[in-house]
Amino acid sequence: MSYNDTFIRACKKQQVDKLPVWYMRQAGRYDPDYRKIKENYSLLEICQQPELAAEVTLMPVKKLGVDAAILYSDIMNPVASIGIDFDIVKNIGPVIHNPIRTADDVRKLTPIQIEKDLSHIIKTIEILVAELEVPLITFAGAPFTIASYLIEGKPSKSYIRTKSLMYGEPDVWFMLMDKLGDMVIAYLKSHIAAGAKAVQLFDSWVGALSPVDFQTYVLPTIQRIFAELSHLGQPKIYFPGVSSGELLPSLQGLQADVIGLDWRLTIAEGRKRLGGKYAVQGNLDPYILTAPMNVIKAQAKAIIDEGIKEPGYVFNFGHGLFPEASLEKLKELTDFVHEYSREALKAQSQLKQESGV
Repeated sequence: MSYNDTFIRACKKQQVDKLPVWYMRQAGRYDPDYRKIKENYSLLEICQQPELAAEVTLMPVKKLGVDAAILYSDIMNPVASIGIDFDIVKNIGPVIHNPIRTADDVRKLTPIQIEKDLSHIIKTIEILVAELEVPLITFAGAPFTIASYLIEGKPSKSYIRTKSLMYGEPDVWFMLMDKLGDMVIAYLKSHIAAGAKAVQLFDSWVGALSPVDFQTYVLPTIQRIFAELSHLGQPKIYFPGVSSGELLPSLQGLQADVIGLDWRLTIAEGRKRLGGKYAVQGNLDPYILTAPMNVIKAQAKAIIDEGIKEPGYVFNFGHGLFPEASLEKLKELTDFVHEYSREALKAQSQLKQESGV
């Protein structure tokens, strides 16, 4: 089988003969074989074993036929290297044992040491790059999202401690943003050096901010991250997470290639708010997988029809897969996106030829 670069081409707004498909959290909890592995190993223990982490990463590529793999890892992995003590607790998420509350707490954070602390991540990437026939996407958590865990001490719905520090002690906030930005830049550069074909910055919870607060307290660090990566040819994706539609106009100067959209606005509206500059990714509600297959296909078809109106579209969900998702439905959805988009793109091309466009 020849190398499938459809995903890379779509990220660069180049012509494709079918839409590329991958799913956030595609390596993981919905797969019965993965759940068997989790009976013996925690998430962090899997990440520590490159061969096992690579195996989990490969599972959805083999089972679903997706057009890209996403590294099996966790956005919290690099923070262990800068001095944060944490666990991933079942049914809770990251729990921080030494949360960030003061300027002294921020000053204690050390520069990331990838070779010393994260060589297992690099080894996993190298294994996958040698084996895969589709691009490997690696990722990092964005500074606001990481900071929200570090400050709150665990996942939050209100982000009250995070916003209190942000509003009340902006000097401390920006010092933390700078340190986390440095961490992300070094981490993603090491991924690309190891062979990653694309990188994604997950900012899952930044939609909790108003556009003005995002522009003031977060966007400068996001801009710096992508500026530092801009000389590298691999596609760079920013996913501003759920409820982030109001933030999209602020991203128009970002040196990224692709912006991920959640399901709360249309592809057309997302492109409009982004000024038409970027490829876009998304944005099916993952919980559509609870519906009958005809309903799933009808919603996917509507998104595909909208996505192909302009070059640069990657089919995905608007957030990550959930544990109860059906492997069989995912496989059928993947096949449908490939088959329907191939025919739709072919018909679109023929129409353009006939009209002399």
